Amino acid sequence: MAFGMTRDVVRPTDSARADRVTYVELFFDLVFVFALTQLSAYLYENQTPLGAFEGLIMVCALWWGWVSTTWVTNWLDPVKLPVRGAVIALAFVALVVSVSIAEAFGDRAWAFAIAYVVLQVGRTGFIVWATARHDRQVARDFSLVLAWTVAGAVLWIAGALLPLSWQLPFWSAALALELLGTVLGYPVPGRGKVLLRSWDLSGPHIAERTALFVLIAIGEGLLITGLTFVEKESSASSIAAMVTAFVAAAAAWWIYFDHGERVGAEAIEASDEPARLARTAYTWVHLPIIAGIVLMSVGDKEMLARPDQRGLASTIVILGAPILFLTGTVLFRRVLERRWSRAQLIGLIALAVLGGATLAVPFLDALTASITAAGILVGVAAGETIERVRRGRRAGG
Repeated sequence: MAFGMTRDVVRPTDSARADRVTYVELFFDLVFVFALTQLSAYLYENQTPLGAFEGLIMVCALWWGWVSTTWVTNWLDPVKLPVRGAVIALAFVALVVSVSIAEAFGDRAWAFAIAYVVLQVGRTGFIVWATARHDRQVARDFSLVLAWTVAGAVLWIAGALLPLSWQLPFWSAALALELLGTVLGYPVPGRGKVLLRSWDLSGPHIAERTALFVLIAIGEGLLITGLTFVEKESSASSIAAMVTAFVAAAAAWWIYFDHGERVGAEAIEASDEPARLARTAYTWVHLPIIAGIVLMSVGDKEMLARPDQRGLASTIVILGAPILFLTGTVLFRRVLERRWSRAQLIGLIALAVLGGATLAVPFLDALTASITAAGILVGVAAGETIERVRRGRRAGG
C-alpha cells in the first residue's frame, strides 16, 4: 500500500479559505494563554541569571512549538476533519507542555521534554503523511525537517534524564539544532536540503496568525496584572501600578498593530521569496517581541507587589522588557519595509540610557521605572502614528 493519506487535506489556493484563520487554530492558541501565564510566574519567582537562562529556553521552546504549527496549518486545511483532529490533539500535547513549565527544571522535566518532542515530531510526521500523495515536494521537504526534529528529540529526552547541570546544555543544544536547521535548510546527506524559494504560502494567514499570538501575549499580561491587583488592598501605589500596566500594554498594542499586520501580509505577497521573508520576519524576529511582552507582565507584577523595590533584577525586568519588545518591532519593520523606524530607535536609545543610568545608580524604584518606561512607549506609539500619517499610510486596525 502506498504511504500517505488518501484524502487531500492541503489548503485550497483558489478560494477564500486559502488565507482564512480557522476557529480550531484559535482553540490551539488558547492553550498558550495558560502557557505564557505559567512562564511569567516562573520568571517572577526565579529572577536570577540561572532563572533567566531557563526562562529563555522555555520561551524559545514555546515559541518554536507554536510557530512551527502555524507553518503547518499554512499548508494544511484545518477545515478538513483529519487536520482539525490533529490540531486538537496537538493542543492537548501543548497543554501538557504548559502544565510542566513550573517544574520543567525539576520533577516534571521528563513530562515537559516528552510532550514537547511529541508536539514537534508528531506535527512534522503528520504533514509528511498528509502530503505524501498530493504534494510530493512538500512531503519531501518536511521529511528533511522531520530528520532534524528527531535528532533534536534525542537531545530533549536525554537532557530530561540527566541532572540539571547536564539538562541545560542538552536542551540548549536541542534548540540550537532546530535553529541551525532553519538556517541551513535541514540538509540530509543524499537527500539534499529544503529550498525555501520553492515554497508558496499565504502571507495574510501567517501575518494574522502571528498577530493574534502577539495579542494573546499582551492579554496574558493584563490577566497577570488583574489577578495581582485583586489580591492586594487598594492604595495609591497599586492603582498607579495598574494604570501604568494598562497604558504600557495599550502602547505596545498600538506600536505593533497600528499597521504592522497589514504591512507584513502585503510584503509577503509581493516578495519573490515569500517563505524566506516570512521565516525571517515571523519565525525569528518575533521571538524578541514575544519575549519582551512576557517579560513586561513580570515587570507589572513586580511593580504591583514591590513598588518601592530597587536593584539589579527589578531594573533588568522592568526596563529590559520594553527594550526587547522594541528591538523586535524595529527589526520587524526593517525586514518588511526596508527602513528603520525613527520613533522606535529613539525609544530604544532612551530606554537604554535610562537603564544604564539606573543600573549604575539605582535612583528609580520599580513603580517609577515602570511609569517612565510606559511613558516612553506612549511616545514611541505617538511618533509612529505621526510618521505613518506623514507617509500617507492608513491605520491597520
